[in-house]
Amino acid sequence: CALPIFSLGTVLMRSAGCAINDFADRNFDRHVKRTAERPLTCGQIRAWEAVAVAAVLALLSFALILPLNTLTKQLSVLAVIVAASYPYFKRFFALPQAYLGIAFGFGIPMAYAAVLNAVPTEAWVLLLANVFWALAYDTEYAMVDRDDDLKIGIRTSAITFGQHDVGAVMLCYVISLSLIAAFIPLLFMTGLVGRMFREFALTLTIAVVVSAIVSLTLTPMMCSRILRHRTERTSSAVAQWFNRLVDRTVEHYHVSLEWVLRHQQLTLLVTLGTLVATVWLYLIIPKGFLPAQDTGLIMAVSEAGTEGSFAEM
Repeated sequence: CALPIFSLGTVLMRSAGCAINDFADRNFDRHVKRTAERPLTCGQIRAWEAVAVAAVLALLSFALILPLNTLTKQLSVLAVIVAASYPYFKRFFALPQAYLGIAFGFGIPMAYAAVLNAVPTEAWVLLLANVFWALAYDTEYAMVDRDDDLKIGIRTSAITFGQHDVGAVMLCYVISLSLIAAFIPLLFMTGLVGRMFREFALTLTIAVVVSAIVSLTLTPMMCSRILRHRTERTSSAVAQWFNRLVDRTVEHYHVSLEWVLRHQQLTLLVTLGTLVATVWLYLIIPKGFLPAQDTGLIMAVSEAGTEGSFAEM
């Protein structure tokens, strides 16, 4: 079964990527506040140890796909090259977070290749959605490090986007979710169902994109023109109730977070149990857009009065 192979392989390759990234950035991370305490940067481990860990994890990942077909093995070579070269793209590429999305999502075409022995169009569209998702969330990290990155000369998407970074992040999220939620499942669906929902998928995707553009452009402009600053502001009863609700939610979250930190082993067991249960349910639950007994036929019945002819009907 390919699912356990790619699940474990994802964990191993993500770990290998982190190790090689810390090795490549070891001379830069010490100048960045968020990364200054990483083990390699502060001298807890040596550079060759990080490289050895990355190599061992990559070899273990390759060993997992040995039972799979040749196309999957060929794609795995490209995946390793992309993962190993990502840290160095930050030296010259304006959007290295997009390249990171390719590295993180290259298991998508590999999974299609393992199952179908081919990489269809929807696999590349899904990879594109993953690229936008990684570009969005990793830009948020880069926004924190922007001042330090400017000093040491590292290129990031946060620097490239500049003052439009928040809008760019939101737009990337919208594009990614649109591709995953609407475009991919419906546009590439075959048969009768595909013909019925293809136009709906395109309409929904375009509507989401237009809504995102409006919310990032027209809405702020209208707020600046319509809303007025008030020096003395009294909250309504509904607003006060909502604020109390938010405060209580934050308090409950704080209590639950402290409990989790006090019971780390139990939390880890619950997380692993949830993962195992998810995989088990995925394997045993029947999957399909339409029920298995569907015949693929549409039947229509018309009724008319006895005085009408067949041609009139």
